[in-house]
Amino acid sequence: MRLHTLHLQAFGPFAGRHTVDFDALSADGLFLLHGDTGAGKSTLFAAICVALYGEPPTDRSVHLRSHHAPADLLTEVTLDVTLAGKRLRIRRIPAQLKPKVRGPGDTPQKAETYLSEWTPNAAGKGHWEALSKSHREAADEIKALLGVSRKQFCQVVLLPQNEFTKFLRADANERKDLLGKLFHTQRFASIEAWLADRKSTLAKTRDEARADVLRLAERIQQAATDDLEPESGAPTASDPTTLTDHARIWATALCTAAATHQQTAGTTLVHAQQELTAFQDKERAVRELARRQQEHRILMQQLDALTQQQAEQELLDRKSAQAQLARQLQSLLHAATEASAKHAHAQKQEVAARALLSPTHATGTPEQLISAGQSIRKDIGALQTLLPEEARAEQLAGELQRLDEERTRLTDALRDSTAWMQQTPALRAALNTRMDKARTAQEDKRQLDTSLTSLAARLTAARLRDEHQLHARKLAERLSEAQATTLAAATEHIDIRRRRTDGMAAELATQLTDGDACPVCGSLTHPAPAAPHPDQPTAADEQAAEARHTRALRAQEKADNELRQALEQAANARGAAGGDTPASDLKAEHDALRQRLAEALAQAADAGPATEELTALEREYDHVTRAHSEGEKRLAAANATYDPLALQRDELHQRLKTARAGAPTLTARITELTQSADHLDAAADTAGATARAAEEDNQANAAASEAATTHGFTSREAAESALLTDNELKAIQKKIITWREHRAAITTRLADAEIATASTEPTADLATATAELEAATARHTRAANAASSAAARTAALTDRATQLNAHTRRLEPLEHSYRTADHLHAMISGTSPTNRLRMQLEAYVLTARLEEVVDAANTRLTRMSEHRYSLVHSTDRASHGARSGLGLKITDAWTGRDRSTDTLSGGESFFASLSLALGLADVVTAESGGQALDTLFIDEGFGTLDEDTLHQVLDVLDSLRAHDRTVGVISHVPELRRRITQRLHVRKNITGSTLVHLTEAAE
Repeated sequence: MRLHTLHLQAFGPFAGRHTVDFDALSADGLFLLHGDTGAGKSTLFAAICVALYGEPPTDRSVHLRSHHAPADLLTEVTLDVTLAGKRLRIRRIPAQLKPKVRGPGDTPQKAETYLSEWTPNAAGKGHWEALSKSHREAADEIKALLGVSRKQFCQVVLLPQNEFTKFLRADANERKDLLGKLFHTQRFASIEAWLADRKSTLAKTRDEARADVLRLAERIQQAATDDLEPESGAPTASDPTTLTDHARIWATALCTAAATHQQTAGTTLVHAQQELTAFQDKERAVRELARRQQEHRILMQQLDALTQQQAEQELLDRKSAQAQLARQLQSLLHAATEASAKHAHAQKQEVAARALLSPTHATGTPEQLISAGQSIRKDIGALQTLLPEEARAEQLAGELQRLDEERTRLTDALRDSTAWMQQTPALRAALNTRMDKARTAQEDKRQLDTSLTSLAARLTAARLRDEHQLHARKLAERLSEAQATTLAAATEHIDIRRRRTDGMAAELATQLTDGDACPVCGSLTHPAPAAPHPDQPTAADEQAAEARHTRALRAQEKADNELRQALEQAANARGAAGGDTPASDLKAEHDALRQRLAEALAQAADAGPATEELTALEREYDHVTRAHSEGEKRLAAANATYDPLALQRDELHQRLKTARAGAPTLTARITELTQSADHLDAAADTAGATARAAEEDNQANAAASEAATTHGFTSREAAESALLTDNELKAIQKKIITWREHRAAITTRLADAEIATASTEPTADLATATAELEAATARHTRAANAASSAAARTAALTDRATQLNAHTRRLEPLEHSYRTADHLHAMISGTSPTNRLRMQLEAYVLTARLEEVVDAANTRLTRMSEHRYSLVHSTDRASHGARSGLGLKITDAWTGRDRSTDTLSGGESFFASLSLALGLADVVTAESGGQALDTLFIDEGFGTLDEDTLHQVLDVLDSLRAHDRTVGVISHVPELRRRITQRLHVRKNITGSTLVHLTEAAE
């Protein structure tokens, strides 16, 4: 890597545009960067790092933009550099805020990257050819050409203040972290981490498998119950060796014991079953004897009850016999009964029929009744001839009534239409007046709409004008306050900076500590440090004052922009409002116009309804006129028809009144006469029927009495009382048969040999037999439960022993895998007893790299120390259990002994560290692909060297030029200004830092 030029603007303390010509600076192979503390010397290297990697050297948040730069000048860095034979131009614009093109405020500026390559032509000239604008593509290209990461680049290209001394004196862990980042050995640490995770995972899985075995063992103990003594030899968590083979043997022993117990319980159950069968047979025999004895007692009781019913059964036999004799006379008896009933019914009908006759005919003979009926029917025939005239009279009455109603309706309608037609002219005139007013209101509405729209816009503008003017007055006051604040902040900032500059030596003196190098001269002793003034400001005070000044300037600029915007808005609103007319006057005028518009709208809205009403009025007037003429014609016709019809109605009414004889109508009169004739006929018929029924009743009673005497009954009534219905006779016979069959069945059952024998035996003791059976059943139940429990326990133990066997088989390889992972992890992490050096795997790999670094460093250290000192890589085991393998010692050729790097003086530590850093750079470069890093920066530390050592160190640096390498030294030491001719002086002032390229040695 060779740097050519660096362009930067608005970057860090550099407010403007600046260019560093590294080709000119590197003419002698060695150049010096010097300037005041805080001027920005290290910022140049930060700019190179940003150009190459897009990020500053450190991981912490760094503000790249200069606070001194104008707002419209973007922060950017452009680097012209040769990487692996390719000349590239890298331009980067970091993400930042920039002023808006229009209006006040800021807008985000996205990060931009531009990568170009110099392409020469045949004429020896060339041009820049764009390669990419992608951040990712540019980063990949640069990383491929450089071969180192940002952290590696910062470590091997820039040797920062005191950082390489820390590496010299660091312990093994700190040195391992740095070397691991430089040589990318994190993969070996990843292997250690993977093994730790693998060990943890296996431990978790193994513990879960152990827990499963212990849970199954606990379940086996629960299933085994106490009588098998499962606690004896059970697996335990405290002894993991009992969780595999021992656990299987223990479970198998319990299964065997459970099987033996099950066999014993089965034998006991067989004996209990035999005993239960014997007692069941005995109980059934006793129960059967008790049943037969009980049956004999019940049969004897039933037989006694039937014997007591003997007299009742004989009475039923006699009643059945008489009923069967009376059944032979049933037809004659029934005929006599029917004849008597028929005669009585005929008498009732005759009495009822005569009750409907008039007193004149009530006692007449049948012949007289028939004659009177025939006379009445002749009168009915005469009345029926007058029925058509009665219908005509009713028709005439209906027509006359309809004509009266129509004449009344027509008269009322003609009177109403005449009155309405007289009012029509006044209604027509009123509607025309409403239409004229509505048309006038419509014209007024259009004019008012235009005026109201214009006035509303002026009113809105007037209100905005008042608001903007009020806001502008407040902003003017705020701007005055901001200007005063800015002036005070600027005065304060300038005063603090002046006082801090005057007392800078005292500020540096406060940071000095005996034994630490002075950042200016490098001395480890500080005999007379400058004393600070009582009111000496610090860097933090200056930065705080600068920040307050910057915030005040931004607040003033913001207030000024807001005021201009408010005044412009107020002027625009004033023009739209038509001047300075008060908003209240415009509001009153606006309200008055709105009231007038509302009235006009209400008036104009009446145009449609008035037109519709006028049209409807004319239409109705034509209809009423036609209806009035038609009504007059119809009334005249009705009057002409009414009188002839009234005369016919009166004549018919007189004739019909005589024929009705007081009845309301002819039909009613005919109905009365018809009923009278019918009553006479009915009375004549019932009188004849009564005479015939009396004759039949006498004959039937005589025949029935004679037959009853012949069959042994004392009278016809006695025969009738003995007569029974079929159901009654069947019920008596059923009782007789049922009694006889029940008695026969009881007698037969008592004659049975088993019943008879049981009645002679002693009374059966069923309670004792039942008690004995219950006791045997209880013994059998207990034996069956015990056998069932034993079988269930044996099955459960067998099943859980099978599961335990599977879990122990699973646990065995897990135990083996965990032991293997634990052994490997302990070995590569340095905690295993077999790892005697307690060296981690990554440290073991880095040991080889550190040996290469030590060899490369000693080629320069021997020259700088005049062959007195050389670095030695140590693998001695660290004390107190610390890690080993990356130790460093110094071999002193004068004494021939090795000693700690902490025993070196400040100057010796510097050149030893510098040698180590240069060696580290060589090895990292070779490790990353062999790309030469032709430019090297060394930041401070020369102040700790005496004059001779300084010359020796510079000679070593000069030797780097022999290998075409350029070294840039960043230092305050005056001797370097006299020794190095190519110098870049960084100057700071209140407006930002500047750069000056000097080509002569200082006096």
